[in-house]
Amino acid sequence: MSASPHFETQAIHAGHWTDPSRAVMPPLVLSTTFERGDDGLGFPGGFVYGRYGNPNRQALETKLTALEGGYETVTFASGLAAAQALIHTLGAGSHLILPDDVYFGVRSIAENLYPQWQLRVSRVDLANLDALRAAITPQTRLIWTETPSNPRLKLTDLAAVAELARAHRILTVCDNTWAPLLQRPLALGIDIVLHSTTKYLGGHSDLLGGSLSFAQPGPGLEQVRLIQKTGGAVPSPFDCWLLARSLATLPLRMRAHAANAQQLAEFLQSQPGIEQVLYPGLPTDPYHAVAQKQMQGGFGGMLSIMVKGGQAEALKLAQGLQLFKHATSLGGVESLIEHRQSIEGATSVAPANLLRVSVGLEHIDDLKQDFAQALA
Repeated sequence: MSASPHFETQAIHAGHWTDPSRAVMPPLVLSTTFERGDDGLGFPGGFVYGRYGNPNRQALETKLTALEGGYETVTFASGLAAAQALIHTLGAGSHLILPDDVYFGVRSIAENLYPQWQLRVSRVDLANLDALRAAITPQTRLIWTETPSNPRLKLTDLAAVAELARAHRILTVCDNTWAPLLQRPLALGIDIVLHSTTKYLGGHSDLLGGSLSFAQPGPGLEQVRLIQKTGGAVPSPFDCWLLARSLATLPLRMRAHAANAQQLAEFLQSQPGIEQVLYPGLPTDPYHAVAQKQMQGGFGGMLSIMVKGGQAEALKLAQGLQLFKHATSLGGVESLIEHRQSIEGATSVAPANLLRVSVGLEHIDDLKQDFAQALA
């Protein structure tokens, strides 16, 4: 299929393949091994063994590459497997720059699994380019961005960070899990886009997965692909099939998530029991100008709220909600709320009164009413 600039078309048709039955929907291929050709040497079907490749995984990677506008995508069994594969390529003695507000799982990988590699990690407020510039060393190999960040929804000016990194010949990655399609990191100069495909890309809270989409070929892509095939942390054919199916509705879902989140953020901002609403779509948000510059079609479906009265009141509010399930994760059609500090543990930097909200696709009036009755 020729390239299309429209997400809705790419999400349905990119990577589509047809088996001999000419089924409209690509079938699920569960086989772990594939037959050699008549010469006993080649593999005319293009596949050898399930760890190396699978028709469903190939179709998924093609679709994700088209949606990100990249060169190639490598998929994994989880978002953290994708993150670890990328960090693994940095090598012993390297320096990694992380945002000061970053998903705690990524921080845990870098700080707990790689001390024996002498991997040095600096955590920097990436909104401060002077601080980022000062943190760069001759050993810096990767600048990790996450925008909007988890859980404080801080935004990073991706184009500015990418320009600085290029000047120092440093790779950049953007965890774009919270803003797929609404934000185009590769078009802004970022080298690699990471997704926990478990979240919005999957969209139904029923699969695990991760992906790394590269802007161009190079040693980094080759190393990540080698880690995928050799390490074996690959997504199952069924998860690939589910994810490819879910991507067909991603453009529509993201617009609806963002519209609901915008209205809920505005509603919660006026409630006396709420100390602060963290959402870049609010004109009063400190990152609103950056969001307007690099996000299109909405400001995402995630927001965080600071509840008056501390942790006790925050937990009370979460338990009082009926439509919002008090559970981990995000990006599904159902609305979720979570007290981040208690799930992240002793090393959490999330405030005790912070609740992270994944705004689902229920009717916005019902979501507002649920908060109104819980706050009352």
